[in-house]
Amino acid sequence: MDMKLEVVVLPVSDVDRAKEFYGALGWREDADFSADDGLRVVQFTPPGSEASVIFGDKLTTAVAGSVRGMHLVVSDIDAARTELVGRGVDVSEVFHDAGGVFHHAGTEGRVSGAHPDRADYGSFASFSDPDGNEWVVQQVTTRAPGR
Repeated sequence: MDMKLEVVVLPVSDVDRAKEFYGALGWREDADFSADDGLRVVQFTPPGSEASVIFGDKLTTAVAGSVRGMHLVVSDIDAARTELVGRGVDVSEVFHDAGGVFHHAGTEGRVSGAHPDRADYGSFASFSDPDGNEWVVQQVTTRAPGR
């Protein structure tokens, strides 16, 4: 049985501010609807992604900005960073992890620059939405088998 991740709920404090931010990223707005009880659901999908994010009012009890480490996979980390900066996003410099396997939480183990061998899954940049939900951009040009 296939099971596909399709929606991630982001806790935000200001729905309209989040909507403006994700729209400015160039993500497709899929929905913005409200119910009589104050429920509001806004959905955005990153370009090329099958998964979307939703945020709104009365969607989650999680603390706004508490989501960490969501990954956006790109084929060119430098071009992706340049595009994000051009869209006004405060993006970290490109980095790799000192251990070379995967990045640590926060900024621990970050080494400036792309992975020395440009190894797939080894180069990153990060940014946060206005509430502090953290996104990691990861370069992958050739996927590992089965992915």
